[in-house]
Amino acid sequence: MEALTFHVDAVLFDMDGTLVDSTAGVIGAWETFAETYSGLDIPKILSSAHGVRTVDNLRKYCGLTSETELEKEAARFEEAIVTSSTANGRKGITLLPGVRPIIDELAPGKNNPKPCWAIVTSATRAYASAALEIGGIPIPDAFVTAEDVTQGKPYPDPYLLGAQKCRVSPEKCLVVEDAPSGVASGLAAGCTVIGLITSHTREQMEANRPTYLVDNLSSVSMKMGANGGIDVVVKID
Repeated sequence: MEALTFHVDAVLFDMDGTLVDSTAGVIGAWETFAETYSGLDIPKILSSAHGVRTVDNLRKYCGLTSETELEKEAARFEEAIVTSSTANGRKGITLLPGVRPIIDELAPGKNNPKPCWAIVTSATRAYASAALEIGGIPIPDAFVTAEDVTQGKPYPDPYLLGAQKCRVSPEKCLVVEDAPSGVASGLAAGCTVIGLITSHTREQMEANRPTYLVDNLSSVSMKMGANGGIDVVVKID
């Protein structure tokens, strides 16, 4: 196993599939929406919708066009993720492997005027805040959600905004992502990208060519640098 060490000015984390696992709730939410929107192919949706803003998924799969209706239904969908995540014996929203030690280490660097890490998610602010609270993850001052950008992942806009909120150049940022659309977004923004194999296959992730690819954050350690930024170690098989 090879250990690669490097320094970045800031780390930009995705949320679902990177920090927390909300799969149980997402499946439940689509099952709920199938009662309203007939003909939804849930397995097909689950294979491609992850990492994309809810409004964009509802536009694509439910045929919604009204912005007002999209916002209303996006809020209903993401509320259903939380409520259905523990229904019928489901495991709920949980932390993914390796997340707790990293967040505990970086927590002191979450505040303005120059936070050294951000969360950049395709989720709405309401749902993201609820999921992070359930997972016991503090919300950093650099927090980018679906409402903050006109174009979500795979466009670079979310990660460009995350770097801006950390007051650093995107070229000096590390993005941590589990979805092909998120990897594409991070690379398009000019960031180094660690891809995680937590929600997609290795082949799906390799196709988007992240800088590094590991199973989950158990293969990564992070320490706040003595002079700012974050020192990162990635263990590659």
